[in-house]
Amino acid sequence: MTPSEIFDSMRARWLANLPTYEADSLADDVVLETPFAVPGRPTRIEGKQRVLEHTQAGRAMFPVRFDDCRNVVLHETADPEVIVVEYELVGTHTATGLTASAPFIGVLRSRDGKLAHWREYQHTLAIAQAVGQA
Repeated sequence: MTPSEIFDSMRARWLANLPTYEADSLADDVVLETPFAVPGRPTRIEGKQRVLEHTQAGRAMFPVRFDDCRNVVLHETADPEVIVVEYELVGTHTATGLTASAPFIGVLRSRDGKLAHWREYQHTLAIAQAVGQA
């Protein structure tokens, strides 16, 4: 898959309220980074199995149903295996019914048609407010 197709797959999985990744979409040495993760959450996860475990557990415990991924702007780079994506996720808290949104920026690197590196910059305060943790 191309980097754009990998992002499209991630987006579709978010909107289906599934964990972000399927095993066959990840490179064995994939790296997932969230430099601005909330305290207590990892900022870097390495390896396919660890990434799958982390994202599956995270999706299971995150009390939000994603309703939309909008304002998507995809920036191609000089490297055909790297894109930068701006987007906004809209979700509804499953317990309170509150709908909120948060902006994100992601840098995606592919290798041999698989995700090799995803670095996501999150608006952690907006997310925490949306789930009642701020």
